Amino acid sequence: MADYFSPTVIPEIIPNSDMTKLELLLLSHMFDADSDGDGTYFYSWEGPSDLIWVNGSALRAALNAADKRSSQVRDYIEEKLKKSPADQDDIELDMSGISWEFILQDIVRRSAKLRYITVTTAFTCSKMRADGFGGMALIITADAIKGCSTTEFLSDCLADIAGQEGG
Repeated sequence: MADYFSPTVIPEIIPNSDMTKLELLLLSHMFDADSDGDGTYFYSWEGPSDLIWVNGSALRAALNAADKRSSQVRDYIEEKLKKSPADQDDIELDMSGISWEFILQDIVRRSAKLRYITVTTAFTCSKMRADGFGGMALIITADAIKGCSTTEFLSDCLADIAGQEGG
């Protein structure tokens, strides 16, 4: 059996002041997170997690501390918490309904420092499979999330070559 991995790095240090406590808590569970001065560095050797377990008290405190700044994840978590007992210690959150990309975009929208956030992902596999390797890059701005995979890049290059040979 082959195991597929998507090591992911967000090279920009995200200022903690640009994130709500809720966003920081959730991103720190979706990614590995290291404190770096007044910011946080996010990365994951396996790939970001869509299914996370968060301490219920910490989640409720972060939600209550989150101000009314524009945040798509706030409403999403409020809905999820309505379905959980108020005294539940650990809460399982399926974050596939709101992607981490949108959380990062909300941070860029509010930030006075960040114009964009970049994300680089490698696709790797424990076996040498043709479909197990490659990568992608994203750039997240206040207005757009744009990306390109290595497969798209190679397709564009091959189309350029075909156009040069045909014309």
